[in-house]
Formats: sequence, C-alpha cells, structure tokens
Amino acid sequence: MFQNRITTLLQQDKKLLIAYYMPEFPVAGATLPVLEALERSGADIVELGMPFSDPIGDGAVIQEAAHTAISNGVTLKNLLELVRRARNGEGFRKITVPILLMGYCNPVIAYGVDAFLRDAAAAGVDGLLIPDFPPEEAADFLQKAKACGLTVVFLISPVTPPERIQLIDSLSTDFSYCLAVNATTGTAKLSEDSGDAAIGDYLHRVRAHTKKKFVVGFGIRDKSRVASMFTLADGAVVGTALLQHLAAATTPDEVARLAGEFWSSLR
Repeated sequence: MFQNRITTLLQQDKKLLIAYYMPEFPVAGATLPVLEALERSGADIVELGMPFSDPIGDGAVIQEAAHTAISNGVTLKNLLELVRRARNGEGFRKITVPILLMGYCNPVIAYGVDAFLRDAAAAGVDGLLIPDFPPEEAADFLQKAKACGLTVVFLISPVTPPERIQLIDSLSTDFSYCLAVNATTGTAKLSEDSGDAAIGDYLHRVRAHTKKKFVVGFGIRDKSRVASMFTLADGAVVGTALLQHLAAATTPDEVARLAGEFWSSLR
C-alpha cells in the first residue's frame, strides 16, 4: 500500500529543509526545472504556492510572485497538472520529493473541495497547508483528506495559547508549521538579535505542548538562520529569500540554476 511521502519522511531522524516556491515564477516554464534543481540540491519537501489575488499572510515578495504566477497562466487546475507532469517525469527527471501545496481557502472552494482533494492526490500532491482554514472547523476536511492519503498541516503562531497548540498538534497529520514571528512572510523581524530569546522561548513552549514534529518559517533567509532554527525545531522553511534570488532570471534554465545554487548554500 502506498504511504504518503511526507509521512515516510517524518519517520526519519533528520532536520528538514523545506523550500517554498511559487509556480511559474519569474517566468513561464520554470516550475519543473526548479523542482528538479531543488530536489537535486537537497530540499526535503517543496511547498508550492497556490497563487491567489489577495494572499493575506504574505509579504510583498510572495504577493508579487503570486501575481506573476497568475499572469503566467497558473490556476489550481494548471498547478495540479504541473505536479502530475513532475511525478511522471514528462520532459524532466521524475520528481520524487514530497510536495505540499500552500494557499488559501477561496481557490479550493471555487474548485470544489471534494474534487480538489481527489485531483490533488491523483496528481501526486502529498499534503496541504491552508493558512486561513480554522482547525476547529476542520473535522470533515481532515477526514476527506485522510481518505485521499493527504497530509494536512496547521499553523502555530507566537501568540497561540498552550491548549490551542495541543489542539493544532493533534489535528496536523504529521507535523505543524510554526510562524517564527507575528508578521507576513519574508519579515525582517527575525533577523533582529533582540528577538532571538523570544523565539527560543516560544519554540520551547511549542515543544512542551506537542507530540508531533514541527517546522518553523517566516523570515528565514540564510545558512546561519537555518542552523539556528534547527536547534529549536524539526525543520526550517525558506521561501521569500529563494524567490528574491530568482526574481531577475529571464529563462527557465537560469531560474533552475539559481534555485539550485541558492538551495545548496543553506546547509
């Protein structure tokens, strides 16, 4: 029986380095080459953004990347087709890295929740992270996702009380995603030395109230910050810094080369 790639990965005793990439950014045709480059360069999981016109939790870089993706033809249906092609090795090496889709409720509801879960699983998606989906209302969605073999990830923030951390830990299928700070993606707050102690206290609090693994993201930009987060959490997510590194590329091959170079610099 097939086991979800994320579930399999989380059984290993290793720190996870997770990439966030917005499909078809900055140029059309870049997604499959970038997936191959990230896999070759050691990404443990790749989060693919589901572009949306009003991404409430994202900073300027990811908002602009989402608008670029939409301009380059990315829809939810198109994104699932890209994942399917990646899994089948159509035109590129067959991609085996776990793939997590991250995005907002509206496109999923417009697509149709049942159809989306079914089509995502069939395409080769492993998991979902939907930031504006309340965990307290997730029972039916979780049951349906589980039936499709999909992992669901929920968010924890620095102001999440202990009892809700426990709830989120119980509902997240394999791991939870901790926001390093209360801010939008790409925030510079995490680079402020004065915040290190607070982040440490926060993540120790999360550890004390969780049984499953958790990763941390928002504002992680370089090797030193990745290493710091590895001492506090089970993994780190890098997204905005990756997209910034790719922004000036003009061809899919250049995007892939830059993605591989940047990702190799993080461990």
